[in-house]
Amino acid sequence: MDVIKKLFAEKLMRIQAIKLQPNEPFTWASGWKSPIYTDNRKTLGFPDVRSFVKLELCHAIQQYFPEAEAVAGVATGAIAQGALVADELGLPYAYVRPKPKDHGMGNQVEGELTKGTKVIVVEDLISTGGSSLKAVAALREYGVEVIGMVASFTYGFPVAEEAFREAGVKLITLSDYNAVLEQAAETGYITDADKAVLAEWRKAPDTWGK
Repeated sequence: MDVIKKLFAEKLMRIQAIKLQPNEPFTWASGWKSPIYTDNRKTLGFPDVRSFVKLELCHAIQQYFPEAEAVAGVATGAIAQGALVADELGLPYAYVRPKPKDHGMGNQVEGELTKGTKVIVVEDLISTGGSSLKAVAALREYGVEVIGMVASFTYGFPVAEEAFREAGVKLITLSDYNAVLEQAAETGYITDADKAVLAEWRKAPDTWGK
């Protein structure tokens, strides 16, 4: 899996789905200042990378969650990835909205899943884990059994790791923050000084840059 993590990190940087700017930080929706920005949706525009993500997520499911009977994607970032994975595996598919619709049927889970079905959740990015685990809670309330989650990328924040432990959700990711830093340093994408800044940010992302 470590080889896959570095390979995927290289692909994400090649298509600029991951941008590292230690000296010109991004501002996240949460208000956090960050030297890194990840947009896995960009993988959809590159057939080779899109196929890589699809197949490696499938391999992860087959290795770690072979009992999966259906797939659920987390809106909006993982709707397409989840559908690609479900199609490749020949499994039923649904996706989970951040909240129930305020019109029509008022659905939060869109699609058709049989009650009691063993479901694997597909996500594109894990930061604090909050939105991902809200999707898990919605699926459990819907009446299916969530057996785990696979995701393209995680920042590996301790708060997220603890949240997943508390929720009883096993998480497998294709790549992570450490793999990106290693690959970026090896290829000269960032300097050793940049790497130190990026490592420091990850320790306290909520207060960094203030």
